[in-house]
Amino acid sequence: MTLPRISHILETALYVSDLDRAASFYQDVLGFVPTLHDQRMCALEVPGGGVLLLFRQGASTTPSPTPGGTIPAHDGRGALHLAFGIPWGELAAWEAHFAANGLAVESRVVWPRGGTSLYVRDPDGHSVEVATPGLWPNW
Repeated sequence: MTLPRISHILETALYVSDLDRAASFYQDVLGFVPTLHDQRMCALEVPGGGVLLLFRQGASTTPSPTPGGTIPAHDGRGALHLAFGIPWGELAAWEAHFAANGLAVESRVVWPRGGTSLYVRDPDGHSVEVATPGLWPNW
């Protein structure tokens, strides 16, 4: 049997204590554009076709009915991690941008394949990484 194809990660989610504060961070610091924002969640466009979903902690612990069907319950706690790819020549610009926004680079990692990652924390303590090509075989 042939495995059905997956083309890319469509969306990923973080669970946050203050939805407006988190949405502002991802809009102001990373430039993501909101497409939906209500009391429960905020959806933000990530360049390259992805979506970052921010859910208010505890707001999705019961199923969410929609006109098209029901979204199963979900929630998360703790410091989570996500990474965003950046072009080769943008690493120094991101470092300066983080500094201009009062964000300390928590860590800088140079990978065996030649990529470099910078790590900062969002307002909820999630680890946010930006990485140049050379991190993974496919990036």
